[in-house]
Amino acid sequence: MSDTSGRPAGPPPPSARTTVRRAAERGHYDTDTVHAIVDAAWLCHVAFTDTRGQGPGSEPFAVNLPTTCWRVGERLYIHGSNGSPMMKRLAGGASACVAITHLDGLVLARSAFSHSMNFRSVVAYGRFEVVPEADKPAVLAAFMERLIPGRQAEVREGDDSELKATLVLSMPLNEASAKVRNWGPHDKAEDAEHPAWAGVVPLHLQPGAPVPDATSRARRQAVPDSLQQWLARPWQAAPLCDDRHDAAHG
Repeated sequence: MSDTSGRPAGPPPPSARTTVRRAAERGHYDTDTVHAIVDAAWLCHVAFTDTRGQGPGSEPFAVNLPTTCWRVGERLYIHGSNGSPMMKRLAGGASACVAITHLDGLVLARSAFSHSMNFRSVVAYGRFEVVPEADKPAVLAAFMERLIPGRQAEVREGDDSELKATLVLSMPLNEASAKVRNWGPHDKAEDAEHPAWAGVVPLHLQPGAPVPDATSRARRQAVPDSLQQWLARPWQAAPLCDDRHDAAHG
């Protein structure tokens, strides 16, 4: 897409809710960055307000719950039991805030107050919508492919009763922003010669060896190709950058 001058159009301006104000230079509003952080996530936290269990006229209370998530196109998906209070509340149109965070490293500085953490995060605002019954099989198959590519072809597909008992919701990612820190410590100039060690301790998710189910014939089965290929992926911390523009904020 381009503007009237023929130049490629940039990302849409952030909303008042998604504008990063604290350490604003860490903010990212482009779709590629937001989608990459979402796609790397296994869990998100969904915040909303509720009044269940309260008396008439009670003030809504804040709720923030973890759940699995995945992206298809421009939408974020979650699923759960159709009896889940959270799912019913969100399906009813409650305003929601979704947060995703990846911790990439501990940043050790020469002074206590200059310590920090490297991270990638996304915050998205909106309202979830119920995925139509006809679309649920394809959307849930996409979730299986997100877990382990090729796994969907190895397992029994969900039957009608399982599909009916599952509520699938989606929310557009058109009001979202990312915040990223991926560099080393920024000490004050007067601390540069302090003898304390300074640097970054990278952190990343690392799968362990598969443990077969003790109650099935899986004990005698070889690990499937889909899982072997998934385990062979490069599991490493996000690389650091040399950008020093955030020196004022650590």
